[in-house]
Amino acid sequence: MRLLDVGCGRGDFAGAFLAEGLAVDGVDREAAEGFPPGVTFTSSDVAQTLPYPDGTFDVVFSKSVVEHMVDPELFVRENLRVLKHDGLLICMTPDWKTTLYIFYDDHTHVRPLTVLGMQDLLTISGARDVVSEIFYQLPVLWRYPWLIVFSKLLQIAGPVKKLHKNKFVRWSRELMVLGYARK
Repeated sequence: MRLLDVGCGRGDFAGAFLAEGLAVDGVDREAAEGFPPGVTFTSSDVAQTLPYPDGTFDVVFSKSVVEHMVDPELFVRENLRVLKHDGLLICMTPDWKTTLYIFYDDHTHVRPLTVLGMQDLLTISGARDVVSEIFYQLPVLWRYPWLIVFSKLLQIAGPVKKLHKNKFVRWSRELMVLGYARK
């Protein structure tokens, strides 16, 4: 199975996918030092045309990229273009409802999304079998789902207003929107 990590940055996720046995390509403006060996890297502006032929990949993955796009529909259509028929698109972005006070602290953020916004974006862009949901970033919550109760209690305080040094507190409150769909 061949996967494209769009906006791969340092290659952390690309390296993890490679370790799971996938053939992985990463695309970003430039490769960071220490990029994982075995991942094919291509330098390109992911906001425009991806430098791959139609139908090249089984999976296209992007985390924390779409919120930087001036034209997110173009971004998603390009991701779908390089997918094979019935390929899987996975797109993650910070959840606007839980990060609204800090979202624009990153001056490169231009497009906040909610669960409904992600669903609409993927549908309008031509994806099918669209699912959009909240994603808890903290791996301990995946291993011990009962801890989500504590995460929800922390969220009662409202949206994140400052970054927390404690990772449990920070990643329990700063949620992601996960959208996935088929071509």
